[in-house]
Amino acid sequence: MIPATQKVYLEAVEEGLARIFVEAGGVFSTPTCGPCLGGHMGILAEGEKAISTTNRNFIGRMGHPGSGVYLSNPAVAAASAVKGRIAHPEEVL
Repeated sequence: MIPATQKVYLEAVEEGLARIFVEAGGVFSTPTCGPCLGGHMGILAEGEKAISTTNRNFIGRMGHPGSGVYLSNPAVAAASAVKGRIAHPEEVL
């Protein structure tokens, strides 16, 4: 999880969400544009998949041209993080 703003970052820390993501094997970082263009925290390898709330998607955007990026809204991305697969928000409510 990479929050869009410092305010959301602090809220996630204060609510304990950062710990939940890290303990579940996820990544929690400060707001940055790096991952969406493969410039920070590594890039996707061939065959790897990611779900993103970015507004752009094209082959090789986040790494290897053979990787896959699925675009979603924040609610679907959050539900997917909890379920470990692409999921509808109703599945975690």
